[in-house]
Amino acid sequence: MATTKTAAKATTKKAAPKTGKIEDTEFHEFFVDELKDIYWAEKHLAKALPKLKKAATSPELAAAFDKHTGETEQHIATLEEVFSLLDEKAVAKKCDAMAGLLEEANSIISDTDKDTMIRDAGLILAAQKVEHYEIATYGTLRVFAQNLGRDDVADLLSQTLENEKATDVALTEIAVNAVNAEAAAE
Repeated sequence: MATTKTAAKATTKKAAPKTGKIEDTEFHEFFVDELKDIYWAEKHLAKALPKLKKAATSPELAAAFDKHTGETEQHIATLEEVFSLLDEKAVAKKCDAMAGLLEEANSIISDTDKDTMIRDAGLILAAQKVEHYEIATYGTLRVFAQNLGRDDVADLLSQTLENEKATDVALTEIAVNAVNAEAAAE
């Protein structure tokens, strides 16, 4: 016996409406809801990245955070375009996952000494957790869009996904090429 709100909703809602419009399906509604979630995440990440940049010791890491701030602003604009293509209002819904990841980044800043590579190693860790969350989210949303027959939306989400993957690689390179070894020596 289903007792959850979602299960109860699923049993009372038709899988496909008589109009045949995919926009009227529960899956489409779920997709839009998850877009609202990542929209909130990106908007809050854009506000947090300058703080991470300021906390960074390594000029390379600070530059990476600065670059990603601009890219995150572009991700926000891309999501707004996605909402427009779907004839939906761009509305943010609190993303508990991103809120927790950003809280963790703040804890790393407060728990480490200023101007140390240990702090930078921690900042890279926190940033890569964010990147991996975004990669998982955009990858899944892209597949959802494809399943909804929205290749236009899937293409936009793919662009953001590839950018998130590139940022993750760039952070790894900074960690491997300098920060981690210096942190271990401190």
